[in-house]
Amino acid sequence: MDSDVLTIDTGQRRIIDLTDAVRSFCGPRGDGLCSVFVPHATAGVAIIETGAGSDDDLVDTLENLLPRDGRYRHAHGSPGHGADHVLPALVSPSVTVPVQNGEPLLGTWQSVVLVDLNRDNPQRNVRLSFITG
Repeated sequence: MDSDVLTIDTGQRRIIDLTDAVRSFCGPRGDGLCSVFVPHATAGVAIIETGAGSDDDLVDTLENLLPRDGRYRHAHGSPGHGADHVLPALVSPSVTVPVQNGEPLLGTWQSVVLVDLNRDNPQRNVRLSFITG
């Protein structure tokens, strides 16, 4: 298995497009599966359309589903930080993408994105792993 780690700053944006990094990582590797995994308890990875408002819609939806208030038992950090710990139950910490001839087989409008609503830790690692098939 080939693997690499990206370091991402999410201080300015809640959704970070990883698609170009995934393509670059897969390019020389041929056929197989690419796993995109975020090893954090408060972030996730998704496949969505970006640039047409869907990324903002996702953030708005998640913030409506997971309000930042005092209802959470997990209550350290910034107000509502407990919501960040529920996020990975809704947005998985990983996705797997099939790859053929070094090209991720994403649909025309699909992008791989990091989703991070956590305001307490803007430095994230994303592990890309490739299993040859």
